[in-house]
Amino acid sequence: MTVSIEARTTTATPSVLQDLLTDGVLPAACPSRVVLDHVTSKWGVLVLVALSEGTRRWGELRRVVEGISEKMLASTLRTLEADGLVLREATPSIPPRVDYSLTPLGRELAAHLLPLVSWVAAHADAIVRRG
Repeated sequence: MTVSIEARTTTATPSVLQDLLTDGVLPAACPSRVVLDHVTSKWGVLVLVALSEGTRRWGELRRVVEGISEKMLASTLRTLEADGLVLREATPSIPPRVDYSLTPLGRELAAHLLPLVSWVAAHADAIVRRG
């Protein structure tokens, strides 16, 4: 298979790639790599999508994100909370109640992430059949 790459014209507006490049490379130490790792992990994406429509409790997240283990859900939620994307609200009651929701930053991220997830869902069957 032959793939051709057309020359891109330079515009006054820098591209996302140009914004990320340092001396012509995507540096290994760039903080965006850490955030991308958290946000685009298999479970990170699904938890963010599950929370995109509102607040959920632990059990609801486990049911909605089918297949996630308790350990992985706890780890994913801790990471996303530490990144400022998820808010954990514990209510002192018996039994204790813990709600999870997206922060304003998490909602902003979800607004960008949902179109990608929608595209993936629309094309997943065809892509998987090719593999």
